[in-house]
Amino acid sequence: MLDDCPRQIVNTRLSYELRMPFGYWEAKDEKDDLDAEIETKFRRGYLRLTAAAKLRDTLCGVVEFPILNMRISSIGLSRHVLLHPGRIGGVAVIGALLLNSCGGGGGVGSTTPPSPVTPPARLVSTASTFTAGCGGVPDSGTLYTNAEVEPYVAINPANPNNLIGTWQQDRWSNGGSQGIAVGFSTNAGATWTTRALPVSRCGGGNATNGGDYERASDPWVTISPDGTAYQLSLALSGTIFTILQPGSRSAMLVSRSADGGRSWGATTTLIQDRELAFNDKGSITADPTDLQSQYVYAVWDRLTTDNRGPAMFARTGNGGTTWEAARAIYDPGVNNQTLGNVIAVLPDGTLIDFFTQINAGNNAFFAVIRSTDKGASWSAPVRVADFLGIGTLDPDTGAAIRDSGFLGQISVGPQPRGQLFVVWQDARFSSGARDGIAFARSDDGGLTWSSPPVRVNADPAVQALVPSVNARADGTIGVSYYDMRSNTADGATLPVDYWLARSRDGVTWNESRIAAPFDLNIAPLAPGDFLGDYQSLASAGANFFPFYVRTNSLDPGNRTDVFFTPVNVPVGGTAEAGLVARMAEAVTAPLMAPEYKQKVQEAIVRKLEQRVPGWAARVQAGSRPQP
Repeated sequence: MLDDCPRQIVNTRLSYELRMPFGYWEAKDEKDDLDAEIETKFRRGYLRLTAAAKLRDTLCGVVEFPILNMRISSIGLSRHVLLHPGRIGGVAVIGALLLNSCGGGGGVGSTTPPSPVTPPARLVSTASTFTAGCGGVPDSGTLYTNAEVEPYVAINPANPNNLIGTWQQDRWSNGGSQGIAVGFSTNAGATWTTRALPVSRCGGGNATNGGDYERASDPWVTISPDGTAYQLSLALSGTIFTILQPGSRSAMLVSRSADGGRSWGATTTLIQDRELAFNDKGSITADPTDLQSQYVYAVWDRLTTDNRGPAMFARTGNGGTTWEAARAIYDPGVNNQTLGNVIAVLPDGTLIDFFTQINAGNNAFFAVIRSTDKGASWSAPVRVADFLGIGTLDPDTGAAIRDSGFLGQISVGPQPRGQLFVVWQDARFSSGARDGIAFARSDDGGLTWSSPPVRVNADPAVQALVPSVNARADGTIGVSYYDMRSNTADGATLPVDYWLARSRDGVTWNESRIAAPFDLNIAPLAPGDFLGDYQSLASAGANFFPFYVRTNSLDPGNRTDVFFTPVNVPVGGTAEAGLVARMAEAVTAPLMAPEYKQKVQEAIVRKLEQRVPGWAARVQAGSRPQP
């Protein structure tokens, strides 16, 4: 009978070549109880075949794994499990394909990429402790109480069981939130304790402790080698839509914790401006190469009334006791600006500031500047790649979504090479039809960058958004992102999933689903459905740690929460469940049709307006020739 069966070659692409939505393969000792093993997997959440799949009763064939040098001679469909124990060198091998029909996946012959099993998520955020009117001024805009957005997480290098996360709490529709929350865990994320930071009035800020502001935004956290944590927040008053106007204030505030996030000292003000400048989109990085834990770096952009947006920098060289005065380290010139500055530190101590440069003609590109003296001096910019994204829209209604837009993320690979990896949204893979996730790398400390970038997201037919990147200690690269492959024809909802793609070489990617479909239309409008300009991805040992926001169904009083999902991938191996192997797609910068170029320019203006209302029009007016 086997001679009549078709031969199927897998070569690490099991789910595509067998056309099955799920595949789990592992080696078993011949004494193992295979039935018990399968039932154990079902109890752990592995999906069963649904009636809608309607697969034929028997599938037979020869499956070859040239890379792994193993062969399974036949496969039989039984009890919703494709199972045949084969023998390789005295070791029993079981292949269990657990099937379902969800997410567009069909039975045999389906070409739709599979939807992997979703690992259990751990809730991080709790109910808001902020009271109505705690900002001390009349409300303006819509307040989304209990809505958490824009999370970031760090792992304590002195104690990997200690994690500290931070996020916006109670988002406003027209800029910022009522305050900033932090959460800490001492058991590797199993449980969390949360509290508010005194960086706004709602969080307990006042004139005495330096937190006398109406709102706060853009939280970021980092931890030094000795375990000291630093949190950076943008604090603002006068509301974001009156920036550069009388009565407006903005500041970059640093909070410090010496006990794993349990308590935080008084804030340190790195910079404060009134109507002459607006500070925006900061990040903070403790120097992992400084074993004395003295150096920490903060960067952000500063928009000024003369239409400039330089990259600003401040540092401490004594563990946060004092901070040097903030200063510009790169100014792209009048009517241009930087945005999304993030510092990464190479194993040799070189600082890399990765940012987006946005020019007056509504074009943008990603770049880095370098410092070999801990930020005392900086190089000229090195161009990484052009930004060719068009932004994400609700595919049913056309409504704009507030995504990461032209903001990228960066991570450093392990010693000794310390490669740099960056990700961002980009539409070049579809010639301007939709945004995907772009990936580029540098193997020489940021001096040169791979080109063309490659596409990471597995399904090129749907929009993908808000990527994060992290490189594990063994060199495995992780990229997390949302996409819309679960969307339906129901225009009242917008289901999205959250994914983690992994690669050892930046070419072949294995993808797992982190969050099952949830309705993005429930998210706060700020403006556009908003989960944050960024999410977060960390790693330790064999684990990746996505730290992200998703919506809660049908609960307008608690639209979003922060979640933490450990994803265990054996060092040097691949995930047991939900594996989708594919080769990344590299696409050169296209010859841009006028329509595509126009869409990119419109996306830049739209994102600027979402972030800082009125700024794009101000810059465009300033760049026009004067009569």
